[in-house]
Amino acid sequence: MPAASPKKPDPTPDPTPDPTPDPRSDPTPEPRSDPGSEPRPDPSGAPKSARSTAGTAARSAAGPRAKAAESPHRGSPRGTAIERRTAAERAERHAATLKRLERAAGKLSTAAIARMDENLSWYRNMPPEHRSWIGLVAQAGIAAFTEWFRHPEAPQAISTDVFGTAPRELTRAVTLRQTVEMIRTTIEVVEEAIDEVAAPGGEDGLREAVLVYAREIAFATAQVYAQAAEARGAWDARLEALVVNSLLSGDADEGVLSRAAALGWGSPDRVMVVMGSAPSGDSELVVEAIRRAARHAKLHVLTGVLGARLVVVVGDGGRKPDRVFDPVPAARSLIGQFAAGPVVIGPTVPDLLSATRSAQAAAAGLKACAAWPDAPRPVLADDLLPERALAGDQAARRQLVEEIYTPLDEAGSALLDTLSVYLEQASSLEGAARMLFVHPNTVRYRLRRVTDVTGYAPSDVRSAFTLRIALALGRLRAG
Repeated sequence: MPAASPKKPDPTPDPTPDPTPDPRSDPTPEPRSDPGSEPRPDPSGAPKSARSTAGTAARSAAGPRAKAAESPHRGSPRGTAIERRTAAERAERHAATLKRLERAAGKLSTAAIARMDENLSWYRNMPPEHRSWIGLVAQAGIAAFTEWFRHPEAPQAISTDVFGTAPRELTRAVTLRQTVEMIRTTIEVVEEAIDEVAAPGGEDGLREAVLVYAREIAFATAQVYAQAAEARGAWDARLEALVVNSLLSGDADEGVLSRAAALGWGSPDRVMVVMGSAPSGDSELVVEAIRRAARHAKLHVLTGVLGARLVVVVGDGGRKPDRVFDPVPAARSLIGQFAAGPVVIGPTVPDLLSATRSAQAAAAGLKACAAWPDAPRPVLADDLLPERALAGDQAARRQLVEEIYTPLDEAGSALLDTLSVYLEQASSLEGAARMLFVHPNTVRYRLRRVTDVTGYAPSDVRSAFTLRIALALGRLRAG
């Protein structure tokens, strides 16, 4: 009988404790949940120890910024106290610097004026009245900076505070460049005194305030001069139009000369008036275009748009009195700014007061141009004498009689008779010779004498028309 197999012993229990901690022995309390709610499992499925390790690694990777965010003093009563103490110290330094700046304002103003007198030659050469105004502007600038430093966050009317103390005429006496030099000198004086004026620890704050204020004062300076230029431009345009209108209406007097001098008129000794139709659009742009063309052609001009007419008073800008002044090329340099239509050049006169005669002749010629459709552009007003006379211009009638009929009459009846017969015979030498019972060469000689006396050649169609009108007007006056 076989032996019975021995009985297998029970497995020996593992002495290693279970890694899962007993909930009762876990010192970390479980988070409480609302009654009836089930515990929410971790979506990653990772053990709690793994999640703890990952969180630590993430915080380490975030760097110092994350640690600073987790600083126990941030937002804490202790941190708030530190911030309040820092703000209080900053305000105390600002108040101390402000008091020292107020005490040093007079000294800084005196130093700025002395620096200007030392470094700026134009300031030394100015009359005492202007120097005193500039001194007041410098003092107002430092006072305005002190007030601005008191409340740097409040809007300040710097242009009014600083430049409001000076009269408007000072912008004419002091150029923009000189004003910039004055402000730069004043700012340099204040910058050099920062270490002395600022309270201990407030040097950087005062220096930054000076830089910001310097920028603001620069903008304010530009604004003041821009406004002055606009006002002066509008006033000059009105004054210039007044001068031109006075010349055109015949009311020119010594006051016109003073107003023209204020506009920069250089008192040329040869003046003429050019007149035509004004282009549509902004009249200020037209006037500015005339000025640019005149500067390029080295001419003095006074111009204005009067209704539908553009009137330009032109003066010879040449420095040589003996230089030949041809009015037609001078007018052609400006003609591009006129609208389509005739442009008439008045006669050349010696001065501005005499320009009334030139302006009236140009206006009469512009009115009479319709009778000569083929007139050149520009055309001289004297070339329109017959049309002007037919249109009722008394000055043109008088000029034709005085410059043509009277000299011929004084030269002898032979010239008047020969010219009259020649014109009646359709400018035929042989016909005039037969009517006068003389040789054709005699007629030819007398006609040359007519040209020498009057400046008009009877053989030219246009000149013959002028001579015919002059003879008719002379006979009417003599009759």
